[in-house]
Amino acid sequence: MTANIRKARYEDIEQIQDVAKTSWNATYDGIIPLVVQENFLKSAYNDERMKQRIDHSFIFVAEYNDRVVGFANFSPVREDGQVELGAIYLYPEYQGKGIGSALLQQGIKDLDGIKEIYINVEKNNRIGKTFYDAKGFKIVKEFDDDFDGHILKTVRMVLKL
Repeated sequence: MTANIRKARYEDIEQIQDVAKTSWNATYDGIIPLVVQENFLKSAYNDERMKQRIDHSFIFVAEYNDRVVGFANFSPVREDGQVELGAIYLYPEYQGKGIGSALLQQGIKDLDGIKEIYINVEKNNRIGKTFYDAKGFKIVKEFDDDFDGHILKTVRMVLKL
């Protein structure tokens, strides 16, 4: 399946928010309580925060049939070449079709000076963990993360380019 990958625009915000909510609810069902998920999504993906992300970080969207079906959010590249990959989220029905890989590759291609990409993944997020393992990310540490009163088992991973 081929999706069109491009930089996000303000008019994509509503679709990005829906992808984030749908993906989170499907991925973290039984891992993170729904009320904690909803609090996070309202904080991290509200309209104002999304405009800030578009203006100050790198968000790429994947479009299929003129609909945003996924996105990736990269931090700016630091002087040492490190980048944080804040998210690669896809609607569940579009996972496993190469779109997440295309989003990752677009960031690698478009961001100048990348040497290392870091990601934090919840240990029980099998889909995410499997994806990053397959792309060559390696575990650098594991830690407990207090996520709105819910303790997450977080795995920090790095991809060296």
